[in-house]
Amino acid sequence: MDIFVQQIINGLVLGSMYALVALGYTMVYGIIGLINFAHGEILMVGAMVAWSLATALQDHGLPPWLLLLLCMVVASAACATLNFVIEKVAYRPLRNSPRLSPLITAMGMSLLLQTLAMIIWRPNPKPFPSILPLDVISLWTDGPVITNTQIMILALTAFVLGGLQWLVNSTKLGRAMRATAENPRVAGLMGVKPDTVISATFIIGAVLAALAGIMWASNYGTVQHTMGFLPGLKAFTAAVVGGIGNLSGAMVGGLLLGLVEALGAGYLGQLTNGVFGSQYVDVLSFLMLILVLTLRPSGLMGERVADRA
Repeated sequence: MDIFVQQIINGLVLGSMYALVALGYTMVYGIIGLINFAHGEILMVGAMVAWSLATALQDHGLPPWLLLLLCMVVASAACATLNFVIEKVAYRPLRNSPRLSPLITAMGMSLLLQTLAMIIWRPNPKPFPSILPLDVISLWTDGPVITNTQIMILALTAFVLGGLQWLVNSTKLGRAMRATAENPRVAGLMGVKPDTVISATFIIGAVLAALAGIMWASNYGTVQHTMGFLPGLKAFTAAVVGGIGNLSGAMVGGLLLGLVEALGAGYLGQLTNGVFGSQYVDVLSFLMLILVLTLRPSGLMGERVADRA
């Protein structure tokens, strides 16, 4: 029982990070139909910027909460600016091109960002400073444990996801985003500026990815220029499993994927007598993707994006 609860905690933490990145994928796809494969590299840039700032300020005696807040603000601003430039320079000129063109551009942008990060921050892995106290909290005597970092990840994710739902469903920007997703030409006739809405969507997605990057680096304690590839791919899987274009689906898909991976890592070796271990857990994620696409191609929570004329 204790092992099961521990794996549930680990799965929720991992799934929370996947959900934040998956929201960036699903928002962009819902509005312009683009799979932004460079989104994982935005996570990496956020983590690298936070590492640079935390390394520079960790010996200045700042309270942990202030240092963490500074890292989040600076990394979010850097990633938002980067994603804004990428959308304007790389994706906007191809908006009316065949879908294959922006997809190839997104893959090229991913490789470009990885290479630039390798040049700027060097290719070797770097330890991420422990910003929050390393105390371990036991839920009950000799039972499962949770760290301060994991509590921060769960609380921040819940706050961000709630704020995003409010933004999309209850604000003027959210209404403009939903209108642009339905039909950008008609939305333009109604006074909405599609280019502004699309840029805002990329900025919001970048902020979510930056926060996820800081969470990932804090939880696993290391950063490097290739760290965004696999989380980005897993988050895309989560978005597809939940129903790409659907915010709730991205959240559910991310949490479900995290739970599957955590439980698989905890029990796969036991069930196979050590033949398969946690290093094979990635197989479970993509098997789940294949299963969902086979049984329900639109994802678990369907597809809300209407066909455009």
